Amino acid sequence: MLSAPAWLALEVKYPDRATAFYDAFLELDVLSETEEAAVLAVGDTELRLRAPGPVPRGGLHTHYALTIPEREYDDWYDRLDERFDLVEHTFGDARSLYFYDPEGNCVELGERSVEDSGVTGLFELVLEVEDLPSAVEFYRALGFEVVDDGREEGRVRLSTGELDLELWSPRLGIADARGGVHVDFGVVADSPKSTAREVADDALAVTSVDEGVRVRDPDGHYLTLVSDR
Repeated sequence: MLSAPAWLALEVKYPDRATAFYDAFLELDVLSETEEAAVLAVGDTELRLRAPGPVPRGGLHTHYALTIPEREYDDWYDRLDERFDLVEHTFGDARSLYFYDPEGNCVELGERSVEDSGVTGLFELVLEVEDLPSAVEFYRALGFEVVDDGREEGRVRLSTGELDLELWSPRLGIADARGGVHVDFGVVADSPKSTAREVADDALAVTSVDEGVRVRDPDGHYLTLVSDR
């Protein structure tokens, strides 16, 4: 069984500038920082910013969604609207606002009924895939469940219950966002090794690493299964 996101990595040219951006506009706490990388806290999830270098690299033009309390949504909108050309969409009763970071990643802030203040977590990640039906079956085998099948539109949404994963054929989506390429992310799993075995025959690679078991999917994305955060 899969559950919460552990981290999302983004490739950035200059980690110090990207760190300053996320500190200034999203008020994320910096957990560690070097010349080549930085780690920021998004609730219990880590946002990892990496300069180009060894694989796995961080994702490029990644679209991802972060949680903010619904009572703070209007304040976030007013604050960011002074600096960005915001796009807003409503999903049921929940509103989301979209803007871009300096590296071209589409950042979504979605309102949720949470008690904490500020940016409280990561709830959605979008991956670009070449063969949508095959990618859906791959992630279903890992334990994601299909919750919205829009493959006629070039997209399918799956979920662990705590993290939604959108698989997109190459396309422009909401706010002209694109699915990320060579994305590196981590997800908590009850049994990382047995979960990885479910896709071993179809994965490009399955490797034991310090943090858990790293699976490279057929599109080159890296998913590391970890036992805890």
